[in-house]
Amino acid sequence: MVANVSLDGRTLIGVENSEGGTVSSETEFHFEQEENRLYAHYAGGEIVDGHLVGTLDGNRWDVRYVQLTADGETATGHSVGTVERLEDGRIRVEDDWEWESKPGAGSSVHEEVDR
Repeated sequence: MVANVSLDGRTLIGVENSEGGTVSSETEFHFEQEENRLYAHYAGGEIVDGHLVGTLDGNRWDVRYVQLTADGETATGHSVGTVERLEDGRIRVEDDWEWESKPGAGSSVHEEVDR
């Protein structure tokens, strides 16, 4: 469990994703956090522009996202996950996601990178 972790100013990338997900290792999430509120802009790979907003309660995040892909598709979804600190101090998020604008669901892993 992560106590009082902040994602503010951190950059995470996708390291694993289920089939049907668009986040990849080329997708960078740039986070801001105010108290328990999370915000992120993300892009890379298939995703031209994405925005995430939600909450972080202890080690649990609950977020919604909206994105635009390179082929012009817009999509929205919901994700619930856990945040943990790796032995090297970086942040890792494991989440379960589901599209709200189209069929599909899965799980993904995001890890902090130095950017």
